[in-house]
This record gives sequence, C-alpha cells and structure tokens, in this order.
Amino acid sequence: MTLEEPAGDPAKRILAAALGHVPFDGWSATALRAAAADAGVEPALARALYPRGGVDLALAWHRQGDTAMVERLGAEDLAALRFRDRIARALRLRLEHADKELVRRGSTLFALPQYAPDGVRALWHTADAVWTALGDTERNVAWYTKRATLSGVQAATVLYWLGDDSPGHHATWDFLDRRIEDVMRIEKFKTKLRENPLSKALLAGPLRAMNRMHMPKMPEAPDDLPGRTRS
Repeated sequence: MTLEEPAGDPAKRILAAALGHVPFDGWSATALRAAAADAGVEPALARALYPRGGVDLALAWHRQGDTAMVERLGAEDLAALRFRDRIARALRLRLEHADKELVRRGSTLFALPQYAPDGVRALWHTADAVWTALGDTERNVAWYTKRATLSGVQAATVLYWLGDDSPGHHATWDFLDRRIEDVMRIEKFKTKLRENPLSKALLAGPLRAMNRMHMPKMPEAPDDLPGRTRS
C-alpha cells in the first residue's frame, strides 16, 4: 500500500516516507529517523508525533489500511451477497491492497511480548471497522463476540496469506472462506443451544449477566477492547 504525498501533515509525510525504509529496517526507530529526514521533518517533531517510534508508525499504517478498506467497501455493491460473503469481501479487500513485506515486518514486531497488546488492538480495530461498515447494530454482548470472532479469523488468514504463493492468493481466499464457514457452524450450534428448553434454563442466569454488557461509548471509553456494564 502506498500513500499520496501529503503536503501539509508532517505525520502523514513521515509515514509515507517510512514505507520505503521498513522493508529494510523494519518498523523501527531507524526507519522513523530516515523517514523524518526524507520528509524534511525535524527529529524532535518526528519523536513527538511517533513517541514510541516504529510501533506507532506501524499502528498508523494499520489504521490507514482500515480506512482505505472501509472506503473501498463503501464503493462496492454488496446487496446481492450473503452477509458471510460481505465479511469475506471486506477482509479480502483489506489484504489485497496491503504490502506483504510491510505486514510481515509488522507481524514480527507485534509478536514481541511488549507489543502484543498493540497487535491485538489493531486486529480488533479492523474487525470493528468491518462490522461497522456492514451496518452492525448490536449493542450488547454480541458487539464483543462478533469482533472477537472476526479478529481470530483475520489473524489466522493473515498468517496464511503471508506464506501463500499461489496465483492471485487463491489459496488464501479459500482458507478465508473455510474459516468463515467454521464460524457459521458454531453460530448455528449456538442458536440450537439457545432454543433447547433445558439449555435455556441452565443458561438463563449467565445470559442475563452477559446481556447487561454493552459496547463502549465514545468518548467515555477508548477505541479499544474494554467496555462497561449497565447499572
């Protein structure tokens, strides 16, 4: 993925310049310094814009990819697609326009223990962007379960995609379809479980507790995993 050269925003200029350095230096302080020099941004300002260096650069690039995915998804006619196929299409768009080497470098970075929570939040942000773009209106515990499930599908698909050398990444798209089919089978099982009289009786208490949960409200809660419960 590339960026247009932004004239006025130093943060975007640095990020655009960094994409040429990351394949060689990773998402690192070295890449940040080189990008700042290329963009004509003072080192002190670059550090202020990306205080954690490479990890903040990687997260900015990831968010940019999410934004681009939502824009592309909005430009497509999805009316004829089943909902599961719309989800698959969104994740496919997310990967089709990503640079594999930059993603590989990011996966290496977020595999480090100190940055693993940032990687989880990035996956969650993408899952939330997909569900929101597709018109999800859930506000209770399903808001969490949908995003958690899709984050898992996405993580597995990205890892498969990184090692996929099939023409047009057809093997990856088949893998994605299988993962979504697995999720649909689980959802069907959950529906049958909820409709079973004995299961309904056993799960009544836990379900009442879970239904007290709701999605985070901005700006009270961060764009992140934690939420709140109704009083």
